[in-house]
Amino acid sequence: MDSVKNAAKAATGQDSQFTSGHQVPIQDMSQPSQQSDMKGPDPVNTEVPTEDGGYQTYRAAGKLKGKKAIITGGDSGIGRAIAILYAMEGADSMIAYLPDEQKDAEETKEEVEKHGGKCYLFPTDLTKRENCAELVKKAVSEMGTINILVNNAAYQNMISSISELSEEQWLKAFDTNIHPYFYLSKYALEHMKSGDTVCNCASVNAYIGRPDLLDYTSTKGAIVSFTRGLHNQQIAHGIRVNAVCPGPVWTPLIPSTMTKEAQDQLSATPMGRPAQPSEIATCFVFLASQDSSMISGQSLHPNGGVVVNG
Repeated sequence: MDSVKNAAKAATGQDSQFTSGHQVPIQDMSQPSQQSDMKGPDPVNTEVPTEDGGYQTYRAAGKLKGKKAIITGGDSGIGRAIAILYAMEGADSMIAYLPDEQKDAEETKEEVEKHGGKCYLFPTDLTKRENCAELVKKAVSEMGTINILVNNAAYQNMISSISELSEEQWLKAFDTNIHPYFYLSKYALEHMKSGDTVCNCASVNAYIGRPDLLDYTSTKGAIVSFTRGLHNQQIAHGIRVNAVCPGPVWTPLIPSTMTKEAQDQLSATPMGRPAQPSEIATCFVFLASQDSSMISGQSLHPNGGVVVNG
């Protein structure tokens, strides 16, 4: 791991939070996880790296002006950063989250409004089909339409062997990580039109086959395939469907679901560090905007430099 960090530092000439200097503070958290309970450093939502190894506030350009988005898991982590950057680009959002995560959701709403956007809160359990339908109905009622669907919410729990992986956890992973993607896409697409987009959050694990996250990895592979199939259905209607496949990201999901040993390995990417949520959220801005007008059915790989050939 030291050689990876040294290589990253040598390549950049810097040692900052965004290069090789961002060390994960090992900690324990329970589920559902609260971003407000994380030990420092706080996840970064609105700043992006600069060439000199520092970072600056994200520079918006009105790329999503007037757009309306649904973002699942929008209370914290990647979802929170997406909601904030969407607001900076001119979009309003309705964020869905578990009822136990209300404090984080309120903080996201405050940040979104600080950057000029509207943020509608919808606490719910998306493993239930009827709640997915109600989320879409409420979004249309409050915002008037849906232009962007961000399927982002996820569950994971490390288990080292298939013999120890319970049937209940396997089902929970699929009920959380892929079934709502189907339900929400099915219901939201009834209200979407040409130029609108669906952005799904997959994972590098779908490509590397992480053994201690077998169920999670399987659902993320399903999301990649779902993205490709839905794209082939919807592209004739002018609706683009893409996925983002992050590597390790400093979010509440990490300390609440990973062992201390696993957390210690999060910097073992070619870049020598995990990502910040802001670095993943920029991909969701790109895919939701006209900057990516020629991209559909594809996956972006902000994974710290892991070559996946997929």
